[in-house]
Amino acid sequence: MSDAAQPTAAEVRAAAEAVKTALDRHLAAVERRSGEDDPDVYEAFNQLAAAAEVYDELLYDRYDEVTPFEIPGTDDALPPYAGPEEPNALSVLIRRDYAVVEPQRLLAQAQRVEAVDDDGVGAEVSGTVHGALGILFGEFEPDEIASRHKEFGLEEADSTLWVTASDEPADPGEWLEAPFDQVDAERVVCRFDVSAVFDDDADVIEDDDDLLEDELDPDLVAAGLDEDEDLEPLDADRRR
Repeated sequence: MSDAAQPTAAEVRAAAEAVKTALDRHLAAVERRSGEDDPDVYEAFNQLAAAAEVYDELLYDRYDEVTPFEIPGTDDALPPYAGPEEPNALSVLIRRDYAVVEPQRLLAQAQRVEAVDDDGVGAEVSGTVHGALGILFGEFEPDEIASRHKEFGLEEADSTLWVTASDEPADPGEWLEAPFDQVDAERVVCRFDVSAVFDDDADVIEDDDDLLEDELDPDLVAAGLDEDEDLEPLDADRRR
């Protein structure tokens, strides 16, 4: 940046004063907040974040220095709740990401389900990863998949759950073609996010390979399964 384009010392000082003012406003809003999702606290937080960002940029441009703190970005944050005070209906939006880390384990599970059902579906379905996924997610509830994901050769990634409020339930079949297209962020009552970025101990690695292959049943080793794992789906909550 050229000298002519650099901010003046007075501009940096003014930005610092704006941060101080925003800090006072945020503290005052927190002290008088009416609840967990108080809109005044939300607005004060955004004002503080914006003031801190401006100050940080001007400080760097003028003095090649940075602030010692980081305020989370607000681009993806939810706006204040603006839905009905007493919702007559709600929607639960869930996204769970997985990595397929052990395809053979996944295929073996699908084939076990197929053998129990014995409904004539050919091995060409359970013999492919996408076919096996269809079988397992058709057989088990998503919550059971989440709790038993390692048994299915899956590894958990990020997940999120949003609860949104509505005035009235949607008509049957109204949103089936595009279920997630028209989510109103101002009607989100609460959300719960799970991600490795929140983990303080992200470097801790679990070791699940304590058993040697010669201690396992050869047939299970070929399928990538442990001998002591109970993969029988008979007790599962079946989906039809």
